[in-house]
Amino acid sequence: MHAGDRRTTLADVAAEAGVSVALVSIVMRGAPGAGAATRERVLEVARRLGYQPDSRARLLRSGRTRLLGVVFDVRHPFHHDLLTGLYDAAGRVGYELTLSAVTPRRDEHTAVEGLLQDRCEALVLFGGRMRTAELAGVAARLPVVTMMRGVRHRDVDVVRTDDHLGSQQAVDHLVALGHRRIAHVDGGGIHGSAERRLGYHEAMRRHGLSEHVRVLPGGAGEEDGARAAAALRDGPPTAVTVFNDLCATGLLDVLRRDGLDVPGDISVVGYDDSSFSRLAHIDLTTIAQDVDAMAGRALSRAVERIEGAPVTQREVVIPPRLVVRGTTGPA
Repeated sequence: MHAGDRRTTLADVAAEAGVSVALVSIVMRGAPGAGAATRERVLEVARRLGYQPDSRARLLRSGRTRLLGVVFDVRHPFHHDLLTGLYDAAGRVGYELTLSAVTPRRDEHTAVEGLLQDRCEALVLFGGRMRTAELAGVAARLPVVTMMRGVRHRDVDVVRTDDHLGSQQAVDHLVALGHRRIAHVDGGGIHGSAERRLGYHEAMRRHGLSEHVRVLPGGAGEEDGARAAAALRDGPPTAVTVFNDLCATGLLDVLRRDGLDVPGDISVVGYDDSSFSRLAHIDLTTIAQDVDAMAGRALSRAVERIEGAPVTQREVVIPPRLVVRGTTGPA
């Protein structure tokens, strides 16, 4: 037979090597029971035919899949960065990820249902809008870890950034540069926006700048940042903190089209430290979420739940850090 015609099976290897399927299984599992010559012949045939052990099927027979389901939103670049961290963390503990995306025409409930059918052992959800009661219902079936949002339920684990602190770091940085008229572009109803908005308010009050507080409607996308920039044309501030990096890029584009110099006329601080924010033509000052720490804690919490380990810390809050680049300067 030709190995490329279809997936090579144990039966194919056994027929070619002139032994039983059971003996091939013994050899492929590295178990005792096969002579050295037979073992060498079976392995040579397996290599020649391109046989690959089906680890998924073996795990299913044992009642395990070692699959962690991940729900992410294709519209958010930071979710792509988090996926990179999760793949690294999963590989270190011998788990695999299976992904289910939220798109403009595919909602979060559909994404979760797809993963439940894949027999995942735990779910990791990036943000999302499912209500706590709905998440608790899923958690009654398998472990659930949410990232970048708070959930108050004993069966749902949380790994998130201290967004309140991150927003304060942005304001502190701008005040240190001499800015006083600092505006904030809000994230609307998206998880994390309330904490970032509160951090902005508190930092402005702490610096004695309450009279300059200005919160503009925004969101998670470039178009939201563009609308916010248009609203700034009537009396622009000297600096702006923005809900996330993607929104900040939309704001930057309109500011520059309007002939404003960044940071000469106005400074801009994003949030997330998404990979695109480091590109030379964007060079965005931002508040970085620690991708590796978040991914590592989410994976370890999921595995602990799978293995029945006691819950010692249901919610993990990771501090962010300021990354200064080219979009902020002196007032």
